[in-house]
Amino acid sequence: MLILGIFIALVVMVCLNIPIAVALAVAAILGLLATEGVNSLVTVALDMYNGSTKFSLIAIPMFVLAGAIMNAGGITDRLINFVTALIGFVRGGLAHVNIGVSLFFAEISGSAVADVAAMGSVMIPQMKKRGYTAPFAAAVTSSSASLAIIIPPSIPMILYATSAGTSVEQLFVAGVVPGLLGAAGLMGVAWWFARRYDLPREEAFNFKRLGETFMAALPAFALPIIILGGIFGGFVTATEAAGLAVLAAIAVSLWYRQVDFRHLRNAMLDGGIQTAVVMVLVAASVVMGGFLTRAQMPQEMAAAILGFTENKWLILLILNFFFLIIGFFLHSAAAIILVVPIVIPLINAAGIDPVHFGLVVTLNLAIGQQTPPVASVLITACAVARANIWEVSKVNIYFIAVLFAVLMMCTYIPSIPLFLVEYFYR
Repeated sequence: MLILGIFIALVVMVCLNIPIAVALAVAAILGLLATEGVNSLVTVALDMYNGSTKFSLIAIPMFVLAGAIMNAGGITDRLINFVTALIGFVRGGLAHVNIGVSLFFAEISGSAVADVAAMGSVMIPQMKKRGYTAPFAAAVTSSSASLAIIIPPSIPMILYATSAGTSVEQLFVAGVVPGLLGAAGLMGVAWWFARRYDLPREEAFNFKRLGETFMAALPAFALPIIILGGIFGGFVTATEAAGLAVLAAIAVSLWYRQVDFRHLRNAMLDGGIQTAVVMVLVAASVVMGGFLTRAQMPQEMAAAILGFTENKWLILLILNFFFLIIGFFLHSAAAIILVVPIVIPLINAAGIDPVHFGLVVTLNLAIGQQTPPVASVLITACAVARANIWEVSKVNIYFIAVLFAVLMMCTYIPSIPLFLVEYFYR
């Protein structure tokens, strides 16, 4: 009964527009006061500090900073030119370029919001000039930006690994194949739209042009090689790779001699705010996690579901439905921090690989970024495109279907996300 009361208090505070981190901390403190009294609050501040200063969390601001440097240093422009020369000859070429560049940018920033803000400000105006409708341009940009939390590095994966006590590196490796499948599926839908509405090609394929743009973008390709190669090869941890990504982004930007310091300053401020929000959420979740653990809620929930069924595939179906629902109402960071510690005992008891489940959670939250009312990535794309969110959603539903298909494949064919993990680590 107490747990229900705490949950209702949390929901009421969120509905009153109290920040989720504050609501989490207040609800947890109320629970501790009710069950253990004032003395239980003695170590709350220390627990919050320790929880938000874990070594693996340092990767979050580092990847955000690397993405900001990349966008301000002329790297993004050269990637766009190369991808345009590579696939721009396909009908609806700019849509494919948008998805292709998001694939590259995802390997640096780890943030879908950063991706859509960076790519959208460049690609959406160009698409509108070439005759693409604003809803279609926003839908392509929004859905492809969610590749940033599937393909490594991924900020939600870092948060999941911290909450679940599993390997960040293995999660990163597991995201590669699903991310590529998602990109291929999104390009397939974009090609279908292009055929249906006779969207333009950008330029004829030209080997000389491709070679020129490849050489211009060659230093930029060092960034994903450093990040993914270092992690896959076991030379660096995810946190160390984040620091190397920042150094590499600085070196490549200086090579291009095209750093926009004003843009970089604004991007760093935005990234700092984004990181601060996540860290406060992490700190608040430590208090809530401590209360729930002492109240035995995760164990009771696991016992209740296992009493209903011990079939891990049915349990995954239930949890998929659960995460899809909460994705409508919570940002990815909040959803992971609030829910994952509760369901992990169930995952362990059912014999589900925590890395496999991490991919399932990440894909669910990628869909949640595209579905109103919260839909942080979709809303950002709509703001850039100056398009109505409901008109964009009518187009975006086809791209969401691709992400959902990838989710189902990764849920019920574990070898898709775990193939590379087994190869490199097990």
